[in-house]
Amino acid sequence: MFVRTVDYHTAGEPFRIVLDGVPPIPGDTVAERRAIALGAGGSATAPRPSALDEVRQLLSREPRGHAGMYGGFLVPPDDDEAHLGVLFWHKDGYSTACGHGTIALGAWAVDSGLVAAPADGVARVRIDVPSGRVTALVHRAGGRTTGVTFRNVPSRVTALKLPVETSRGTVDVAVAHSGACYASVPAAALGLAVEKQQLPELTALGREIRAALAGSEAVAHPTDARLSGVYGVILHDELPPVDGVLNQRNVTVFADGQIDRSPCGSGTSARLAVLAAEGRLAPGEPLRHESIIGTVFSGQVLPGGDPQGEGVVTEVGGTAFRTGEHGFVLEPDDDLGAGFLL
Repeated sequence: MFVRTVDYHTAGEPFRIVLDGVPPIPGDTVAERRAIALGAGGSATAPRPSALDEVRQLLSREPRGHAGMYGGFLVPPDDDEAHLGVLFWHKDGYSTACGHGTIALGAWAVDSGLVAAPADGVARVRIDVPSGRVTALVHRAGGRTTGVTFRNVPSRVTALKLPVETSRGTVDVAVAHSGACYASVPAAALGLAVEKQQLPELTALGREIRAALAGSEAVAHPTDARLSGVYGVILHDELPPVDGVLNQRNVTVFADGQIDRSPCGSGTSARLAVLAAEGRLAPGEPLRHESIIGTVFSGQVLPGGDPQGEGVVTEVGGTAFRTGEHGFVLEPDDDLGAGFLL
């Protein structure tokens, strides 16, 4: 097996773009291809064995990857209005949305010449993902990509103060769907803070809250069952405002205990929707969203809402940088096969 990739990081979170070496993925839409990738009886964090999933494992597991790896398989878009489609994957399976990946894909599409871009100005890269169509606005100056802002699918809040029992007592959780379903809870409500030394406790509580919400009506997507179920739990802290801008730090625990090194792109959309519903953030007002490693996304709720009435429309911005180009090999006599996780 030989697989060719180009790797980026977005605010510290890896994104491995798979260029060659992937078996054909059938389906008429990106959402259908994801369902086929999961397989009959498979789930988002436990796909059925397949030749495609062996590639995911190869790239996300040691010794070629690691437990924090993230990436995407390039697939055809749903129609000619988009430039590309993508199936997002992580160490456990396949997600329905990925903001940091969208930022990386926008940068790659322009940097690689797939999408024409001005030397100075903004290029629009339209990407079909399992939850719908997103747009990456790639900012350029002096012939270089300086940042990417992505416009997400509509985000809607389904609960603001949902009581959830945890090992540290009952906490009120907010739930929002922003391409994937996120549950938000202040870390202080659990007696914690978003700090690196508390990451084991934060991870354990994130997994606990995700499990406790399984089956809750709030985590069921109103129109597409394929988008139901908690994908990530966002534990957040309030920080002092920066130049009058609302400022928060978060860590997102997603899938089966994976940690987002970035401030989480689609999770930032969820936080924007919740803050707007709480009356803390008006349309057009910015949010400074910091990660557990200190990297930053900016975000805002766009004025006017969603024309279809399905929630608020958000934009989230950050930077992505190429880290390498790789040709991964699996030799037929390699006893480790697609690798392992610790």
